[in-house]
Amino acid sequence: MKQQETFSQDEQSGKWWQQAVVYQIYPRSFQDSDGDGIGDLQGIISRLDYLKKLGITAIWLSPVYKSPNDDNGYDISDYQGIMDEFGTMADMDELIEKAAAADIRLIMDLVVNHTSDEHRWFIEAASSPDNPYRDYYIWRDPVEGEEPNGLRSIFSGSAWELDESSGQYYLHLFSKKQPDLNWENQQVRKEIYDMMNFWLGKGIGGFRMDVIDLIGKQPDLELTANGPKLHDYLQEMNQASFGSYDVMTVGETWGATPEIAKLYSNPARHELSMVFQFEHVTLDQQEGKEKWDLQPLSIRQLKEVLSKWQTSLGNQGWNSLFWNNHDLPRIISRWGNDQQYREKSGKLFAILLHMMKGTPYVYQGEEIGMTNRPVKTIEEVEDIESINMYHERLAAGFPIEEIMTSINTKGRDNARTPMQWDDSETGGFTTGTPWLPVNDNYHEVNVKQALADPNSIFYTYQQLIQLRKENPLIVWGEYELLDTADTIFAYYRKYHGEKWLVVANMSEESQTLELKDKVKDQIISNNDSLTVEAGNVLLQAYDAFVVRV
Repeated sequence: MKQQETFSQDEQSGKWWQQAVVYQIYPRSFQDSDGDGIGDLQGIISRLDYLKKLGITAIWLSPVYKSPNDDNGYDISDYQGIMDEFGTMADMDELIEKAAAADIRLIMDLVVNHTSDEHRWFIEAASSPDNPYRDYYIWRDPVEGEEPNGLRSIFSGSAWELDESSGQYYLHLFSKKQPDLNWENQQVRKEIYDMMNFWLGKGIGGFRMDVIDLIGKQPDLELTANGPKLHDYLQEMNQASFGSYDVMTVGETWGATPEIAKLYSNPARHELSMVFQFEHVTLDQQEGKEKWDLQPLSIRQLKEVLSKWQTSLGNQGWNSLFWNNHDLPRIISRWGNDQQYREKSGKLFAILLHMMKGTPYVYQGEEIGMTNRPVKTIEEVEDIESINMYHERLAAGFPIEEIMTSINTKGRDNARTPMQWDDSETGGFTTGTPWLPVNDNYHEVNVKQALADPNSIFYTYQQLIQLRKENPLIVWGEYELLDTADTIFAYYRKYHGEKWLVVANMSEESQTLELKDKVKDQIISNNDSLTVEAGNVLLQAYDAFVVRV
């Protein structure tokens, strides 16, 4: 019995998603097939051969449902319809089928904390306080003529919006066009599970659950994340929908600690496969402040946090591994050097992450070393979160230069610039005008160039993905951090008597590592001139390697 209640630690009885490598596609920015400047489903279909060449085994597809695009598709107006800009349900069915033919499963992004205010449910709910759909959302009376309480939106300002016609407020933890669903309503939950089963019936490979830790909120107590009924809801969801399918589910959980992550992902609890936790992502923000309040990065802290997550889940939880996604700045621009050492630091981050235990995620363009795209004025910004923050901080007296530095460092547009396919106009993304400008460096940084260069970042990712497929040690092995200089990140992976050493110099300064192990062979490196032997190893800027010891 015990074997079934914890995670398998070997290849014989593991789940497919423990051995998967997932590639996130932000469809708006991946490939446009019809010249309207917006990526679409046929564009993705046309690039499946490229993804198969990379070696990934699953796609996480950001939302493609019908949406008025207040938050780029994370405001859903019809869960069982496809956004016109992206194509049709026939295109979606074709993508699922052709991806499967390429041995790639499709993980759909699902937003069930909130809908669009243009969803049929909310239109009904707002039509009258007596409407049966009213209770699908969260409504409260004013308190002394003001908002019900001090809950704030993640996109700035109050989380309460006044509905003039009824005099009540509705809750929106994000944009005011994203009203929160009332998960305490049993009918809401049933409708959501039925909708999930609609997609599971089409043969998708699972769901990425957007801000899933918020569905158990208790707004009257100003409690949003990790509410008391959260795990009850997830267990009910598992039983009513994906629990009877061989699929992967990953929850976006900003507030998760390792102990909370075990609640979500321990197989004995029948909730989710794994969660995204963001402790390493928040290391550059001042404690207790917002993501825009920056502080210097600490490699020592990064080592501590990633190592904690590598060891503390044990066999009661499963880890997701990522540097980038559609909400985060590009890793090379944030932690590396996106100029002089763009390629070398890009390979370092790949090696460091893909040698860890867990399911790795590659965000589109990461595999060719795409970088942040700085902007000079707010008029160049598309992202609603950045725009709202700009106006709120400007009104509060923050200098424009400081606000723009925060946006250029952490703004979501950085990840959303169009995929750079070649050095033709608009980087081969579209024949029209792209919805967001292509990064100016697309002439040097693009897929065509990467595929033509055997030493490109692309082939490092391809090799790492292949190594994971061929070596159970990477998937199942134990992790042990080495005690080194602060800027050197080094760890062992051990499995069935085999032992690998992973080393990365995360600085631009040369470093010396004392290597006590006898080196049997070299597995991968980002520096062809580096020969690793026992004794003192001289590491140049951003050197990274893996050896069998």
